[in-house]
Amino acid sequence: MRWIRTLFHLALLALLFTGCKVGPNYRRPPVATPDTYRGLPGGQAAKAETASFGDQKWWDAFQDEQLKKLIETALQQNYDTRIAAARILEAQAQLGITRADQLPTITGNVGALNERIPASAQIPATNVSANQINASLQWELDFWGKFRRATEAARASLLASQWARQEVIRTLVSDVAVAYFQLRELDLELAISQRTLTSREDSLRLTKLLADHGATSMLDVRQAEQLVFGAAASVPDLERQIEQQENLISVLLGRNPEPIPRGRALTEQPHPPEVPAGIPSALLERRPDIREAEQQLVAFNAQIGVAKANLLPQISLTASGGYQSSALTSLLTGPAGLWTFGGQLAQPIYTGGKLRSAVRLAEAQQQEAVLFYEKTAQQAFREVSDALIGYRKSQEFRAQQEQLTRSAEDATRLSNMRYKGGVTSYLEVLDSETRYFAAQLTLAQSQLNELQFFVQIYKALGGGWQ
Repeated sequence: MRWIRTLFHLALLALLFTGCKVGPNYRRPPVATPDTYRGLPGGQAAKAETASFGDQKWWDAFQDEQLKKLIETALQQNYDTRIAAARILEAQAQLGITRADQLPTITGNVGALNERIPASAQIPATNVSANQINASLQWELDFWGKFRRATEAARASLLASQWARQEVIRTLVSDVAVAYFQLRELDLELAISQRTLTSREDSLRLTKLLADHGATSMLDVRQAEQLVFGAAASVPDLERQIEQQENLISVLLGRNPEPIPRGRALTEQPHPPEVPAGIPSALLERRPDIREAEQQLVAFNAQIGVAKANLLPQISLTASGGYQSSALTSLLTGPAGLWTFGGQLAQPIYTGGKLRSAVRLAEAQQQEAVLFYEKTAQQAFREVSDALIGYRKSQEFRAQQEQLTRSAEDATRLSNMRYKGGVTSYLEVLDSETRYFAAQLTLAQSQLNELQFFVQIYKALGGGWQ
C-alpha cells in the first residue's frame, strides 16, 4: 500500500537524523590509589601481589561446614537479598519503559457509526452509516540523543541495582560469619563459666568441711561462696546472650527465631596467619559498592545530555492512514483509502530559566556522584588497611593473652596448694581465681576478635559476592 511505503521511507529518513547525542560522554574519574595497603606485614608489603584473599569463593574462605550451610541458606532466604533481586526487576522494567521512547507509537482504530436523522418540514428522514479502519503513528525524533541518553542512564541504573545486590550478598556473607563466630565465642564463655562453677563448688565444699572441723574460719567460707556466686551469675546471662544471638542468626537466614546448629569450636576455626591482600588498584573492580557508585555516576552523567537536549528544538512526525466508507462491502476498496502526514518542530522560547536550571542541576548531581565515587573508593582502601592492622595486632594480643592465661592458671594452682597447706589465707585463692576466670574470658574474646578481623579482611577486599 502506498501510505505504508511512505511511512517506511519517512522512518528511514528520520533514522539518518538521529546520530547526534548532546552531553558529555562518560569517562571514569581518576582515583588516587596507594601502591600498597597500610598494615601489611613487612614481607608482603615488599612484594607486588596479584592474588588476593578477596578473590576466593566464600566456601573456600570459611572451612566450618555448618557455617557454609548457614551462609548458603541465608543467600537463598534472606529478605535483603530478595528485596535487592526485586529492585533489579524494577530497574529492568524501567529500562524497557525508557528505551521505548526512542521508537514510534502506532495505534489502530476500528469504528462503525449508524445514525438515523428524523424527518423535518423540509428534509425527509435519512439513515447515515460510516465505517472506518485506520492506523496512526506518532514519533518524536531523537535528533539530539535525549532518549538515547535517558536509556543510557536507565541502563546504568540497572547495572547499579545489580551491583547493589552483589553488595548485599557481600555484606550478608560476612554478617553471617561474624554472627556465627560470636555465637561460638559465647558458647566458649559459657563452657568456661560452667567449668569454673563446678570447680568452685568443689572448693566451697572443701572449705566448709575445713570450717566444720575448725581448720579454717567462716570468712574463708564466705569468700569461697563469692567465687561460686560470681561464676553462677554469669551462666544465665551468657545463656540469654546465646539465645538472642541465635535469634539474630535466624533472622539473617530469613527464618523465625530458632536454635542454630553448631560446627567447629571457636578455637578450631582455621585461618591463616597472613592473607594476601592483592594490588590496591584491583579493588576498584572487585568491590561491588565501588562499582555501584560508578554506575550511579554514569547515570547522572547521561542525565546531563537529557537536560541539554530539552533546550533544543523537538522534532515530531505524525501520520495516519486507513479506509472509510458508508458500506462495509466497499470499506477496503481503493476509493475508500485516506491518509495524512505531518511534522512539527517545537522550540522552547521562554520557560523562566527552568530548562537551564535543569542543566545546572544535572551537572551538580554529576559532580556529587563523582565525589561520592571517589569517597567510596577511599573508604574501601581504609577498610582494607584497618582490617589488616586489626588482624595482625589481634594475633599479637591473643598470643600475649594466652601467656597471661597460662600464668594465671598456674598462680591459681599454687595459691590453692598454699591454702590447703595452711601457708596463706583464702583471700589469695579468691584473688587468683578471679584473675584466672577473667583471663580465660578475655582470651576467648581475643580469639573472637582475631576471627572477626579475618572476616573483615575478606569483606573489605570485596570477597563473598562472586
